Parts: sequence; C-alpha cells; structure tokens
Amino acid sequence: MAIGVFDLFKVGIGPSSSHTVGPMRAAAVFVEELRVKGCLDQVAGIRVDLYGSLAATGRGHGTMTAVLLGLEGHYPDLILPAEVEERLASMAETGEIRLAGEKTLNYTVEDMVLHPLTILDRHTNGMKFAVSDAAGNPLHEATFFSVGGGFIVREGEEQAALQELEETHDELPLPFRTAAELLQHCTNRGLRISEVMMTNELDSQTEQEVRDGLKHIWSVMEDCVESSLGREGLLPGGLKVRRRAPDWRDRLLKEDKDRDPKYWQEWVNLIALAVNEENASGGRVVTAPTNGAAGIIPAVLYYALNYAPGMENASQEDKDDVVVRFLLAAGAVGVLYKEQASISGAEVGCQGEVGSASSMAAAGLAEVMGGSPAQVENAAEIAMEHNLGLTCDPIGGLVQVPCIERNAIAAAKAINATKMALWGDGEHRVSLDEVIVTMRETGKDMSNKYKETAMGGLAVNVVEC
Repeated sequence: MAIGVFDLFKVGIGPSSSHTVGPMRAAAVFVEELRVKGCLDQVAGIRVDLYGSLAATGRGHGTMTAVLLGLEGHYPDLILPAEVEERLASMAETGEIRLAGEKTLNYTVEDMVLHPLTILDRHTNGMKFAVSDAAGNPLHEATFFSVGGGFIVREGEEQAALQELEETHDELPLPFRTAAELLQHCTNRGLRISEVMMTNELDSQTEQEVRDGLKHIWSVMEDCVESSLGREGLLPGGLKVRRRAPDWRDRLLKEDKDRDPKYWQEWVNLIALAVNEENASGGRVVTAPTNGAAGIIPAVLYYALNYAPGMENASQEDKDDVVVRFLLAAGAVGVLYKEQASISGAEVGCQGEVGSASSMAAAGLAEVMGGSPAQVENAAEIAMEHNLGLTCDPIGGLVQVPCIERNAIAAAKAINATKMALWGDGEHRVSLDEVIVTMRETGKDMSNKYKETAMGGLAVNVVEC
C-alpha cells in the first residue's frame, strides 16, 4: 500500500524501530505463516540467524528478545508493556518460548546465530527464520529485512512490494514523491500541506477515523511521557545512565510555576528526554518515524500546543485540530524521506532518523503556526540541512548515548528552523528535494563504522564501564 501517516507514526516498543519493532513483526509474520501452512504442530526445532547491524548491536537494541516475543505471535503495536515484562521473565526462567502462543519449545536468545560481519544483499538488517520437524526435515523458512521505522520486506518479494507501492501510490487523489510535486498540488488546489495529506488519507478511511487515529497517536505520546516521569534510577543495559526526566520535571515545576515562555526550551528538552528514556527502557512509544528519534515530534508538538502564538486560551477542539494538522504535515514530509531516501540509521546513519524527524517536526510546527506551503517546505529543508552527515554510533549498542540528548537538540533545531522559515517569504536557495537527495548520497558514502554497527565514533572511543 502507498505510505500513509499511520505507517510513519506507529505504536511499538523500544528501544529501536529497525532493531526491535521490525524484527518482532517479522517473527510474528513468520509464525503466522506456519499456522496458515498447517505445520505448526510438526515443529520440533527452530533456527534464527541475524545479520549485519542486527547482529552487531542486537543485544543493546533488544533485537533478540523482540524476536522471541514475535515468535510467540506478539505484534509490537498490540503487546502491552506488562505483557512484555511477564513473557520475558517467563522465558528467562524456563528457557522456553510458546511458538505462535501454542507450542512450547526450548529456545533462548543464546540459541540465535549472529553474523555481524555478513551483510545480505538487500539491507544490513537481515534475519532468517527456519523450522524443522523431529527428524530434522525443513518445514518452512523465510528471510526478512528490517528497513527502518518498523517497516519489513520479505526476500524475494521486493519487486512485488515496490510494484504494489507504485500502483497504490498512483491511485491516490493527490500522489507525490517529491516536495516539488507536493507544492504543486498545494498551488493547483489552493490547499495546505496538511490538507493534501488528509485528501490522500481519505482515499482509504473517513475523516473522523483519521482524526481519531491521530489523536490516539498523540495520546500514546503523552502516556509515554507520563510513564517515563514515573520511573527513577538508572536506565537498563550497563552504561549506568541516570534517568534525568523526573528530576528535571520537579525542578521545572518549582522554577516555572506560571509557565513563563522563557522556559520553553527546558520543557521541550524535558519531553524529548522523557520519551527517549522510556524508549531506552523498552517502553511503549510511537515510532516517529523511528524509535531512536521518537522524542522529537512529541517535544515540538508540545511546543506548538503550549507556546505557539494564539494557544494561550485555545479550546480542546482547537488543540485537537493542531495535533491533527501538525501530524499530517509532518507525515507528508516523512513520506518524502521514505520514498526518496531512507529513515534507517543502519542504512544512512542518524541523519535518516533524527534528521528526518527534525525535518518532519519543523514542517508540522510551521504548518500550525500559519506558514505557507513554501515556508513549511523551507522549515523542513533547514532542519535537515543542518543534520546532514549525522552518524549513528551508539555506545554499547544501546539507544542511550548519544541518542537521548540528540533528540532534545534536534527538537530545538526544528523549532529554530521553523522560526527562520516563518521570518522569510518561502523563497530559498536550496530545496527540500535537493537536501533529501544529498542525505541519501551522504548515507551511501558514509563508512559502515558509523551506521549503527557500534564499530566507530563514540561507540569505540568511549569506555563503556
């Protein structure tokens, strides 16, 4: 299907959309195929091979445990945090999984076969699943790739998937693959960017369904913040990174009792940190467009709802409208990155995750602050232009350092990009399309050491303990 706003904003669990959400979904799809094929009862053995970045940083990114949950038939958008904790505790205690939720097998993360230096042709995030009967005869096997943002592609179906994407894309009322095409629709129809995106969403659902779905996405983002603020102590994983969000919230409540606008950046920082600390804890987050960049859009949307001009006495209906228009405009820009480049840190570095999210957030903020389509496009371009070349080098393979702070920095960049664009008239020298192509080419040229492999940058220059 053509990429829509709910493909870019998906509910999942941390800490990584490409390393946790995608592998869990792939494993769940695989066991569903076993059920459909009718061979579930015959399964006596299972093998999972992880390749490239999944193998290199999988432990820190929760890949192995995510695969186990997927093999039990759980999907990342449906499983609740309490279920995750209960099932993982049971697996650790018994050394068993319940394949497809039905058949008990002895299998643990230690049984997975890792190939960190082997990169399959399609993508660095490759995984193979195979099951056999008691005699060792193969029953079913499949290879999947986690291509960023929780999206998965099955080996052998790449061309069919691309063809379907092309066909459904062209059937949209206002199809676009580039910012130039998006802006042309705005000019021809007299529409805002959020309205172009809404028009395309209405091709498959009602306006009320779109609005309700986007309000639900925002509510999950808010719940994520509240959950994070209720946790204290150290983040899991061994780096001994202290959670800062709860203390920062307490300090802000003391210093900023009347919500003085001069504290806007401290609140934006708090929201970004809270979301990404929750993500690092394996909590429930919204992929926006990835888990590693999940805090940027909530932080900037929080700014829009609390500090944008005219929001002081806004009704709940007005706030809901801001949420919907913000996410639609951000989603439109997200489509451009997904169509023309990549949102996978393992493929193009963190510029594809944090950079894309910052660009999307800038577009959403410019939209709800009254920017013209040209100003919205300019805001998105500025935000990405100053994230070009951003590497993905998580220490210890954990989505903590530099990832958590990086979200706060990128949120502030998005807000500044918006302010710069709104002080202009929409005319600018570098187009968003040119920046997106540059990001793609930069990612292609970037050494693999700096693309979520934990083999370069901070990942090797900082002592873990």
